[in-house]
Amino acid sequence: MPENETDETTSVPAQRVCGTMPVHRRLLTEDLSYAMARDAVENRAFAFEQGFETPSRTGVTVIPVVVHVVHHTAEQDISEEQIVSQIDVLNQDYRMLNPDVSNVPRVWQPLVADSRIEFRLAAQDPDGRPTTGITRTSTATDTFGMDDAIKFTSNGGQDAWPADQYLNFWVAPRLEDPTVGEILGYAQFPGGPAATDGVVIAHSFVGTTGTARAPFDLGRTATHEVGHWLNLFHIWGDDGQGCSGSDFVADTPNAGGPNFGRPTFPSLSCHNAPDGDMFVNYMDYTDDAGMFMFTQGQVARMDATLEGPRSSFLKGEGA
Repeated sequence: MPENETDETTSVPAQRVCGTMPVHRRLLTEDLSYAMARDAVENRAFAFEQGFETPSRTGVTVIPVVVHVVHHTAEQDISEEQIVSQIDVLNQDYRMLNPDVSNVPRVWQPLVADSRIEFRLAAQDPDGRPTTGITRTSTATDTFGMDDAIKFTSNGGQDAWPADQYLNFWVAPRLEDPTVGEILGYAQFPGGPAATDGVVIAHSFVGTTGTARAPFDLGRTATHEVGHWLNLFHIWGDDGQGCSGSDFVADTPNAGGPNFGRPTFPSLSCHNAPDGDMFVNYMDYTDDAGMFMFTQGQVARMDATLEGPRSSFLKGEGA
């Protein structure tokens, strides 16, 4: 790149934007089998969240991860150190070991939950050969959208590894959509096509070092998107600024839209005084430094996912 040319792929949106719900709505209209699968997933999640079914998995579930680095420039071909820093953040956040969990307001501290899920870079590829758990693909495409093109080698991306054995994690040069603008990442809810299953995050928002850019440089974009992959919704229920949406989790307060930046407690909406929105939740839209927790109800949904559509990970395949 010429010395004075700006690399637009290093820009940072002023606010967190996630593309998961537009992808979800697209799949609902394109694929009847997805809509039917989602009904079954949600019925199971409701049963777990209401206590009609209880989790049978024991100990910690380890999920093998393959990171597909799709890069347009040398800078975007992020280092193994940056990737490992992201895996470390996921393991802290999902095991309730993140040092900043102490910043959860006192009223919600009893709700903070350990999901008993850990993530490891895959040690074996689909053919049983040793692997670092990282693939690297040079692409002529500098910006991908939410059409899943990055998930196919034929479209300048990289094909997925078997979705029942690996969490496919694509690192993109840049993500943008004409209707949404620049986004940090997106995920596919359980129940979708195997060929596109996984999460996608732009390189500037992966991990805690290298090309990671503030205020999204603490690895929480992946924590958020993997939450969607495990069937968590945004805490305000994705109804715009209304008060009728739901994330189908009883212990996350009803909220009237996303919170951005670094709110102070309490942040009130939807007649939810005195405690207000749970803006410290990983499934809100705050900056990385402002999100610290999953709740017990959210973990119940993860349990339902791991004992339902993602039950193959209980067998330890691909580790």
